[in-house]
Amino acid sequence: MTKARAYLDWNATAPLRPEGRAALEAHWDAAGNPSSVHAEGRAARTLVEGARQALAQAVGADARDVIFTSGGTEANVLALTPGLMRRGGGRAERLIVSATEHVSVLAGGRFEKADMAITSVDRNGVVDLVALRALLHDKPPALVSVMLANNETGAIQPIAEVADIVRDAGGLLHVDAVQALGKIPVSLRELKADLLSVSAHKVGGPKGVGALVVADGILGLDPAIRGGGQERGRRAGTENVAGIAAFGAAVTAAMTSLAQESAAMVTLRERLEAGLKRHPGAVIFSEAVPRLPNTTLFSAAGLKAETAVIGFDLEGVAISSGSACSSGKVQPSHVLAAMGVAPDLIQGALRLSLGWQTQVADIDQCLEAWRKLSGVLGRGHETGLERF
Repeated sequence: MTKARAYLDWNATAPLRPEGRAALEAHWDAAGNPSSVHAEGRAARTLVEGARQALAQAVGADARDVIFTSGGTEANVLALTPGLMRRGGGRAERLIVSATEHVSVLAGGRFEKADMAITSVDRNGVVDLVALRALLHDKPPALVSVMLANNETGAIQPIAEVADIVRDAGGLLHVDAVQALGKIPVSLRELKADLLSVSAHKVGGPKGVGALVVADGILGLDPAIRGGGQERGRRAGTENVAGIAAFGAAVTAAMTSLAQESAAMVTLRERLEAGLKRHPGAVIFSEAVPRLPNTTLFSAAGLKAETAVIGFDLEGVAISSGSACSSGKVQPSHVLAAMGVAPDLIQGALRLSLGWQTQVADIDQCLEAWRKLSGVLGRGHETGLERF
């Protein structure tokens, strides 16, 4: 008999929401090009603009400020543009990022490495505001990029405070909200951000669609992809009509059920973490600060993540050893390293992330797998994979 699967890797990607699937299936073969003026083209344009309005409403922005992209990574690269400025302000010629950013931000976008600086975080992964203020006043102005919620630990950053510091120094703020959208409230205005990146497949839309939201009055956004005049000249290429429509449908559904789903995930996460802690050496990272309701990153001495992930998989539980963009590589988590975590704990770090379909049975299946593994660890074995 095939063992039931428990999917606990929602931060890597979320399954399609029914609303997103319905929109995708309804429009995947739509004939019109959104730039065409005939009836079919106008119908396609209506789908794109409807999704643009839905996303703008979800993040507290105006529809004209939404630029559709191929995903969160492209949105980040588009945002990290040298020379950005707020109307009436100075041009941002350098980039400051926090040490725990997604790899697409740490790569610097279109900034040269010589024009980049990295600001530190504390032991919980929260950006050091004192260090950030010092970097900003060292050589202003700058574009600062700080994610709203970390994709590995789930730690939520004090973005509104960061924004005040950045604005006082004459800088601009980009916020990577890819992991936050659909899990906690996200508002461009309340965060006081200048640019905001989001992605469809984290909220139940399809892979290959994302968006950059740019606040009114931000100038100098140089297109990363040139060609036609799509997206008001800010991102060339015929729009992915079906994917964008599905993004709009998924984000609308996510916003409608946000409070209910978040509360349910917190309850399940508490059950999960209580079970993990039955092994006395288990450590849950960023536990002392606000986190996404669905995310747990933990480790234990003697645990080896690369083999533990396989062991959980053999028990029918899908988890990851960190960001899906890097967990396929044998390398330590840069997030935990920036937090000052000991190397023996970094090597065993495992990320469990929940979603709207997660059930108590999934949590209990995961904990049963952990019980087997932690029992072997307690007897001094190196990995525990032998038990699976």
